Amino acid sequence: MPEYQNDLQAADALAHTFKKLRSEIGKAIVGQDETVQLLLTSIFCQGHCLLVGVPGLAKTLLIRTLADALNLSFSRIQFTPDLMPSDILGAETLDKERNFKFIKGPIFANIILADEINRTPPKTQAALLESMQEYSVSIAGQQFKLDRPFFVLATQNPIEQEGTYPLPEAQLDRFMFNIQLDYPSYEEEISVVKSTTSDQKVKVNQVVTAEEILRFQSLVRSVPVADNVIEYAVSLVHKTRPAQGRAAKEAKEFLEWGAGPRASQYLVLGAKCNALINSKYAPDIEDVKAVAVPVLRHRIVRNFRAEAEGISTAEIIKRML
Repeated sequence: MPEYQNDLQAADALAHTFKKLRSEIGKAIVGQDETVQLLLTSIFCQGHCLLVGVPGLAKTLLIRTLADALNLSFSRIQFTPDLMPSDILGAETLDKERNFKFIKGPIFANIILADEINRTPPKTQAALLESMQEYSVSIAGQQFKLDRPFFVLATQNPIEQEGTYPLPEAQLDRFMFNIQLDYPSYEEEISVVKSTTSDQKVKVNQVVTAEEILRFQSLVRSVPVADNVIEYAVSLVHKTRPAQGRAAKEAKEFLEWGAGPRASQYLVLGAKCNALINSKYAPDIEDVKAVAVPVLRHRIVRNFRAEAEGISTAEIIKRML
């Protein structure tokens, strides 16, 4: 791992690394620039992501490509109604000498793709979400630390909701970003079809090491933030709370519940990283605005009027901005 003389040099290295990562990921993934930027931002902020999109939008390929470029271990867990917590965390078994031995589950990787997390019961969901919060696993009274960096990307299908177990708001709050994945454009889909129906193989080069990622995560937290930027972030979160005095008109009209304090923390952290990847040494209000929708989208609850009028949470947030 390279040694940086000061934080400014490290900040320049982060911006350069981000550009190289986007370039390498772009070899395998066509378009999805905003999604890739938010995923990398989340990793550098020690956050996790909830990715909402219809099947076939290359979610698994995107995360596998990301793991290759970051040189991190990768596990894909397909969530099903019969999945048990031990299928994720691991379990104790008897070896040949009849001693108990812990067999690690797929959670013991750096990047976890939790595919269709809402297809499994709350008990299994909670096992994963505890790992996200504590960065450790408790089995039979023993605690096992997870390798760092540790990043969970959970996916949900927004169409087929039959037989699902929606994540409660308290568990949704553990995710830094809610990223909505859109269909590719006409030109992008032509590129996708050309590249995926031929025999050419794309090689994604390693860009950064786990040690460098940990260094960059520490750097993001040490970035100075002006008081007016923090006040703007906190004020924006307070505007989403319909029962409080600072509530925005849109919150009173369209929201049942607003975002909690964790939203303010992630707005500031996300703004710090957004500034660094754009070669700035400190965030401003525009950086807060850049991450506001994915940070707040899953933390506010629409009321009946908003649902009846078809007004999305993203639209409500944009009006507040």
